[in-house]
Amino acid sequence: MGILEVKDVNKRFGGLKALSDVNLSVQENTVHAIIGPNGAGKSTLLNCLVGKLIPDTGSVMFDGKSVLGRKPFEINQMGISRVFQTPEIFGNLTVMENMMIPLLAKRDGAYRLHAIESIDHEKDLVETAEQMLKDVNMIDKRNMHSASMSRGDKRRLEMAMCLVQNPKLLLLDEPTAGMARADTNNTIDLLKEIKATRDITIAIIEHDMHVVFSLADRITVLAQGTPLVEDLPENIKGHPKVQEAYLGEAH
Repeated sequence: MGILEVKDVNKRFGGLKALSDVNLSVQENTVHAIIGPNGAGKSTLLNCLVGKLIPDTGSVMFDGKSVLGRKPFEINQMGISRVFQTPEIFGNLTVMENMMIPLLAKRDGAYRLHAIESIDHEKDLVETAEQMLKDVNMIDKRNMHSASMSRGDKRRLEMAMCLVQNPKLLLLDEPTAGMARADTNNTIDLLKEIKATRDITIAIIEHDMHVVFSLADRITVLAQGTPLVEDLPENIKGHPKVQEAYLGEAH
């Protein structure tokens, strides 16, 4: 049994069957990549994992508990954090203020932006946020407004905002989308460090095969909402079903 278990999940939008009998098992403390061509159902599956969508049939279990019907905040409290395809940070706030939001939410049970006005009185939380920024090499940008940062730094900040909550599972939705190669490589290095130093499981959706084969312990390939194959990275590239689905080559 994996920490994340998807069983017989089906999801239809009108006449379109987005997911068809999807089964997925993500083992604890691994990086599991979910890949496939456009329209394969990757984002639909991810949205089912975080409660944004409810499957028509099937189950999604995390750490022995169902995520179905739970609100996103409840899923976050269960130990699941998600990094979106477009970085979701508050551009009008500084890096440090952004970092305080998830810490205050975890402590108080709700997101309250006005609470950051009193962060100087939250010494313990400030210390936690500062240590996390040091861990991701962003402490020198603690007072920078996030709107002025590069996409790579915005992504790094968003990951830090997730990691400071100590999640058991980190879900990444195309974390290198729109990045220059240098930022992509920096993101790969950061994820490798996270994998090596933290007790955490990572599930990643990604089109860039360089990213996938640099990080993944196991890969599931989707096509037209159906899993084609799940295997070790070294067995994926040459698999005939994968070649037929056209996933591109690692580079």
